[in-house]
Amino acid sequence: MPGFNGFLDLPARPPKPRTKGLTHVIDKGLNLREIEGLFDTAGDYVDIVKLGWGTSYVTRNLEKKIALYRSFDTPVVCGGTLFEAVVARGKLDEYRRWLEENRLSHVEISDGTIDIPRERKLELISELAQDFTVMSEVGSKDSEVVFAPYQWVQWLKEDLEAGAWKVITEAREGGTAGIFRSTGDMRTGLIDEIVHELDLSDIVFEAPTTRSQAWFIQKYGPDVNLGNIPPQEVIPLETLRLGLRSDTLKELLLSEHAALTD
Repeated sequence: MPGFNGFLDLPARPPKPRTKGLTHVIDKGLNLREIEGLFDTAGDYVDIVKLGWGTSYVTRNLEKKIALYRSFDTPVVCGGTLFEAVVARGKLDEYRRWLEENRLSHVEISDGTIDIPRERKLELISELAQDFTVMSEVGSKDSEVVFAPYQWVQWLKEDLEAGAWKVITEAREGGTAGIFRSTGDMRTGLIDEIVHELDLSDIVFEAPTTRSQAWFIQKYGPDVNLGNIPPQEVIPLETLRLGLRSDTLKELLLSEHAALTD
């Protein structure tokens, strides 16, 4: 970690590669210079990058982008919407070859837009987990679709048992669906139920807004996994994790200081 952590005696953050406290960043079409700039200033805090939606399919310099991310020892995963398009078009074999050709080690599996039968989704997770690191997303992208907490818990557990490395709770890039209401308010009771039933380290909570990021850290600590983080929000998020922002300073630094001086 950077040297400035020293004199403040900040709470320790595990170094990369991390298994918890992940910052999952969304790339909506960054160019190579922007990626270099991101890693020049915030590379220590970027754990995985998602090429949002189907952007990877229409990016002209995709090979160069993936190679650049690889040079920073950062895995890349394509958005779940691309996976759903693949399933809808019946092109799974072609997609697997395309992932292999582009040396992509991770794959996201979701069913937030199209209806994939539950058993079929679990089969796909199991099949793809033999060759890739699977991140499975649960929740609908339609803000009007609301699932009961017990359904979320069951599906998340099943996806992990089928072979998913991490499960992602849907929120969309604007925080308006899934674990969020269409108004942008968080479904806090649902989230509490999920955390009560699953290991926190297995879950990546999509949290694209500062308010939601602060809430997760206040509630579950700095080592909560957060996803769909815009590139320009990586450093601000790290300050939240370290208590270097007013939203989390009291919870992280004052309590830590009290513990050190007791």
